[in-house]
Amino acid sequence: MADSKVAFINIKVSEIAPNPDQPRKFFSEQAHEELTNSIKENGLLQPVVVRPVEGGKAPYMLIAGERRWRACQAGSLEAIPAKVVEGATEEEAYVLSIAENVNRADMTIMEEAGAYADLKAAGWAPVKIAKQFGKTETHITWRLGLLTLRPEVAEMVDKGLIKNNLAWHIAQLNPANQMVAASRYVRGDFDSEAEAQHFANGLKLMEKQTSLTNEQPPSEEETTKRKAAKAKAKDGLGKAEEALIPLLEELAEKKPEDLAVILGDDLARHLRVVGRLYAKVQLVRNLLSKAQGVQRAMTEQFNKAAVEVQQEAAAKKTEAKPDEAEKPVEKPTSKPQPTAKKAVTKPAAKTATGARPTVRRAPAKKAAEAAK
Repeated sequence: MADSKVAFINIKVSEIAPNPDQPRKFFSEQAHEELTNSIKENGLLQPVVVRPVEGGKAPYMLIAGERRWRACQAGSLEAIPAKVVEGATEEEAYVLSIAENVNRADMTIMEEAGAYADLKAAGWAPVKIAKQFGKTETHITWRLGLLTLRPEVAEMVDKGLIKNNLAWHIAQLNPANQMVAASRYVRGDFDSEAEAQHFANGLKLMEKQTSLTNEQPPSEEETTKRKAAKAKAKDGLGKAEEALIPLLEELAEKKPEDLAVILGDDLARHLRVVGRLYAKVQLVRNLLSKAQGVQRAMTEQFNKAAVEVQQEAAAKKTEAKPDEAEKPVEKPTSKPQPTAKKAVTKPAAKTATGARPTVRRAPAKKAAEAAK
């Protein structure tokens, strides 16, 4: 902005319009009310920054200070001090607005990421953005990485339900797994943020696998080695519980002045050994936490796969072919069977002429005598 001109003047509040490309979208109502009361009492101490525009609803547009301008409106101020920057391009004005807001506590992390993304789209490299705003290149890259979050998870991040570091790990997952990791963390399934990160990393590991069943079953030799390693680890852990933990508990019950006398010249050695133990315990604990994350992710993935298999089987069971759905199912034909209730009489044989013979019935009296 070498060719820009700067002037300080008083401008009517009604002659200033907000910037539609303002990087910050969220304004705290409580902070707004506090600032409004302060301005009513003391006036506007820090001028807003504006630039003249042609053909707009107002002759000036805000570059920086929208929160102050809103508070001045709420406080019914007619005119406020302003820093007028003439000749600034839209990109330069946007950079100024980011510079004012990027280090504010009330600017959300997603708003910050969106602002950096706009500059990147304008051709700014992360290293240039970092230099412009006094950040590290890693900071910019991590913020840009958050833009892959699905909207529901991004809203959780904006509300502070998910912290920045965990949000980045979740952003590396596909949309479905993002929701799994975020919802489980928010509902308190993990004891720490680190555990949630390890779970997200485990899900990422599962995503890289083309299939959960493509691995060959371990050989008999490998199975034997795994069993031996598991037994050795279990035995070593048992020995630690039997010997080391009681010793540490016994030392923890002593007072510092007692230990100074009891341990004497051996105090420095105890301190050195316990320090080494502490470092190893922290290392192994972190390793076990990562392993637990992978294990939880595997369980989640297998459960999901099992549900999909069940749904697919149910769909196949209820699905009917179009032809079969329209036509009624025909029952197999069987030979007719005579019923017991009604006897079937065969018709009399036809004569040569094709007419049936006349059958005469004997009188009942003659029939009875013949029977005798």
